[in-house]
Amino acid sequence: MKKILLIEDNKIMRENTAELLQLTGYEVEVAVNGKEGIKKTKTFLPNLIICDIMMPELDGYSVLHLLNKETVTASIPFIFLTAKSEKSDMRQGMNMGADDFLTKPFQDIDLLNAVESRFKKLEILSNKYDLQSEKVHFFLKDVSKDLSLEYLSENYDSQHYKPKEFLYREGEYGHYLYLINEGQVKTYMLNEDGKEFITSIFGPGDFFGYKSILEDRNYNEFAETIQECQISKIPKADFLSLIHKNIDIAEKFIKMMSKNLSHKEDELLQLAYSSVRKRIATKLKEIITDSAENYTHISRTDLASMIGTAKETLVRTLTEFKEEKIIDTEGSKITIVDMQKLNTLLKIW
Repeated sequence: MKKILLIEDNKIMRENTAELLQLTGYEVEVAVNGKEGIKKTKTFLPNLIICDIMMPELDGYSVLHLLNKETVTASIPFIFLTAKSEKSDMRQGMNMGADDFLTKPFQDIDLLNAVESRFKKLEILSNKYDLQSEKVHFFLKDVSKDLSLEYLSENYDSQHYKPKEFLYREGEYGHYLYLINEGQVKTYMLNEDGKEFITSIFGPGDFFGYKSILEDRNYNEFAETIQECQISKIPKADFLSLIHKNIDIAEKFIKMMSKNLSHKEDELLQLAYSSVRKRIATKLKEIITDSAENYTHISRTDLASMIGTAKETLVRTLTEFKEEKIIDTEGSKITIVDMQKLNTLLKIW
């Protein structure tokens, strides 16, 4: 049963609204002012908050501001009630992160529609889609329709790219967020001598290109396809709209960036303290495990660049792994034939 907290200082309005919501099938808790509402939010943990704006002791704006500062309560959907109808009040509430706005007096059906719509939208964001694995075309199409984000595009068709095609170059301005549906893409930097340093390898389900968008800067790296790819390009304005208007989406991207940062820290530690043999084994496992198959077609030059070793050293180590029947190679293709043996070696090292 969905839980709703109603914060309303007017007794008649509070009782009538609570009764309506209870008859509709919701579990309802009430608070007579903003201070009591904040306390009950932390103990009741509602799925939705309906809050009057003009209240003694603590108004609705202050309630929303304080709840947004707490991790546990910041993502709870919030509907404002007010006797005012000025656009400035609506704008202030929406800018603070409110999800909807009802002007008193309102019809019962208007309140129920607002509540049902909010729960429907929350379900879309929380349950129906996995931002890391679903194709963004259908996700954004539903978001556009159900969340009324006016400037979301109609659709984002997956585009085909051949191997060694550039998606963007260093110095170009970031206009898109990219989602890989099929294939692999590498991002890399060049030193003064033109030598590549690969910063990341992305595969199906991965987003990339978002750092330059979030930081509002030009790309500081190159993005190039490793093999044939199917990639969706999401315009910058649409991506920022999702981040700014939907805390669930923002949290997903924050977690993704945090995970990427932790991964980079682990790579730096490995580069400093691990043997070349261990670094190669670790990177092979990472790349192949993240792919849809049990093999990769990454070139020896690219792999050596990612690990931070000479190509000759990489080739020699791969030959040793092949002789030990850990991997098999055929041209640029590298296949792990005994993952258990590889894991055992990684534990020993």
